[in-house]
Amino acid sequence: WLAEARCFFAHDGVQALLTQNWWGEMERSTPVWKLLLTFFCPPLIFTHLITFRWVLGGPGEGISCVRGHCWGEAPSPSPRAPPAASAPEGGSGGARGSCVWLWRWRRFWGAPVTAFLGNVVMYLLFLLLFSYVLLLDFAPPPPDGPSASEALLYIWVFTLLCEELRQGCFTGHQPLAQRVRAYLQDPWNEFDLTALGLFLLGAVCRMFPRSYASGRTVLCLDFMVFTLRLIHIFAVNKQLGPKMIIVGKMMKDVFLFLFFLAVWLVAYGVTTEGLLHPSDQRLAWIFRRVFYRPYLQIFGQIPLNEIDAALIAASNCTDDPVAILMEEAEPCTNTYANWLVLVLLVIFLLVANILLLNLLIAMFSYTFAKVQGNSDTYWKSQRYSLILEYHNRPALAPPFIIISHLRQLLLHRARGGSAKSPRDLSPEQDTQLLTWEAVQKENHLLALGRQKRDSNTERLRRTSQKVDQALKQLAEMREQERRLKTLETQVQAGGTKDRRWGDTWGTKMGLS
Repeated sequence: WLAEARCFFAHDGVQALLTQNWWGEMERSTPVWKLLLTFFCPPLIFTHLITFRWVLGGPGEGISCVRGHCWGEAPSPSPRAPPAASAPEGGSGGARGSCVWLWRWRRFWGAPVTAFLGNVVMYLLFLLLFSYVLLLDFAPPPPDGPSASEALLYIWVFTLLCEELRQGCFTGHQPLAQRVRAYLQDPWNEFDLTALGLFLLGAVCRMFPRSYASGRTVLCLDFMVFTLRLIHIFAVNKQLGPKMIIVGKMMKDVFLFLFFLAVWLVAYGVTTEGLLHPSDQRLAWIFRRVFYRPYLQIFGQIPLNEIDAALIAASNCTDDPVAILMEEAEPCTNTYANWLVLVLLVIFLLVANILLLNLLIAMFSYTFAKVQGNSDTYWKSQRYSLILEYHNRPALAPPFIIISHLRQLLLHRARGGSAKSPRDLSPEQDTQLLTWEAVQKENHLLALGRQKRDSNTERLRRTSQKVDQALKQLAEMREQERRLKTLETQVQAGGTKDRRWGDTWGTKMGLS
């Protein structure tokens, strides 16, 4: 990832391996509704609702399963070999059956796709709880608040914070500075830290009467940040994932468009404000008329009763700056150069609505055409990051993820801090990985050869060779034809000479 190896991640072999890891030991064709139903009703794991691929159990298990059926057998070198015999009846069969149930339980909850769906469902419930607290149950500062639902929200956010700390500080075996640096390189992690930081700020502010309203405002903005975080789940979708890349590239075009728009908006806003309200010195109203009103005029909200002298109604207005600052009366609109204001309005709308908006559409079209070809490659690299994240993530989703954190902490202490890296492979897995790499290499070389044969350049080369061969054969045929004509001419010339000699000889014999 640090080497920007996006083409490697976009390779079909790598994507096939990622898909296999994404589904774990479950069949790839398992519908999502079955996963969700099993997620909310865990006993369905032990039915035939969820199907599993052929696998071999770990040491001491000796289990092979296919489509939900399991058999006890000795480990064999082929993971796709059919079962040798069914599980025997009796006590050993009962023990083996319980082992099979435990195997199915672990394989279901250990799959990254299960962890992903669980986090999505629980995150939607978190947003529902957050919105309920902000809209219906945001109690006043202590001692009246916070309420029970708000306390549950604080606990939930605390578990989210613990997960972010685990990802940033306790994932990997590099030094802490490198782990934090690698964590911050992901924009979505920065998004999470921003959301959590705003929540902590809003929660602290709402605890005091003076800053209660400010805390509520910060939490409302934070809810928007948490909701926009849902865009990250689109990275797993084949249709919506590439569109995320395109939207991200288009945001740069929007910033360039806003720069051009700001130049015209400031030029028009300052000019019209100076022509219409020369006596108003209130900074708040000046900024509103300079920036806010011209921006609304782009979308059709044109207050002609405040601009056009023919439509300005008579009101209690004044030109006294002191009275205007005291807000005793509204400032009078200057109509001296009102015709110039109307001309500037027409020019501003012409440039903003026609020129600049069409320029933005053209920039979007160019960006879409430019990025569309490479968006799939960028999306596949993001898909790799998502699968890697949930492959190393606990199966439980917040707020229950705190149980997994405590369990990992206890195991880490029990092992004395020498836990084996989850990326270390056993000799059998290493052999399987080498075999898979060899097969994918051969498939890749065959695909490259087929692509080379089918490419236009190769077709033109083969066509050129065929044309050269045809021209060469045609030249040989013409050469043979020329030789045949030469021989025929020589034969005809020889026959004429013989007839002439015969006639001469016959004449001489007659005379004699």
